Amino acid sequence: MKKTAVITGASGGIGGAAAIQLAKEGYSLALLGHRSKEKLQKVKQACMNAQPNSDAVIFSLCGDLSNAKEAGQLIQKAVESLGHVDLFLHCAGISHIGLLTDMSDEEWMNVINSDLSSVFYCCREVVPYMISKKKGRILMISSVWGNVGASCEVAYSAAKGGINLFTKALAKELAPSNIAVNALACGMIDTPMNACFSKDEICEICEEIPAGRMGSVEEVAQTISLLSKAPIYLTGQILTIDGGWC
Repeated sequence: MKKTAVITGASGGIGGAAAIQLAKEGYSLALLGHRSKEKLQKVKQACMNAQPNSDAVIFSLCGDLSNAKEAGQLIQKAVESLGHVDLFLHCAGISHIGLLTDMSDEEWMNVINSDLSSVFYCCREVVPYMISKKKGRILMISSVWGNVGASCEVAYSAAKGGINLFTKALAKELAPSNIAVNALACGMIDTPMNACFSKDEICEICEEIPAGRMGSVEEVAQTISLLSKAPIYLTGQILTIDGGWC
């Protein structure tokens, strides 16, 4: 049976690179995005070009995963269209940089709903499919700031920290059903999300990273690929890819 994956945030840097990597490995893919239909279509085309199997299914769906009802409908449609789901990869998320005291209620809830609540909404929908098959993998894209926190990124750090504990708790809940749940905590990766930093700021950050540079989305995608093949006994873990930074 062909392997399948549902990827949220597929129009983003990490999500897009992961989609292309899995397409190269022959996966059928459901690509979910929200803010950029054009980018999502480009990723879809790149996946189709990279796909070695002409009979593989690759399609895209657009919607707001921070909305409970919409997230449920999107995941249901994605899984039913694929027939089953081997891997659920959650890459969707946003960031917010600024002082906590300057943050509005709306900005706070936007980060929490987009980054953390969306994980709950999607997993609540996808988990029953995996339990019915007694197999599956769930992988969240988290951040080193979810491990150690970052000044001026309190909401983002809180959301990613929530993802880390969500991962550990859900892993315990699903281990008896042969389902692995892990998170990948990323450091400074060269993504559109980090394009807000100036060249000088990036150089200053890279001086603190033992590897001396930002990571690439392709390196994250290769790590995702490795985790998709890891023994199912590897579960409940927050694995870090940050060049030795944190």
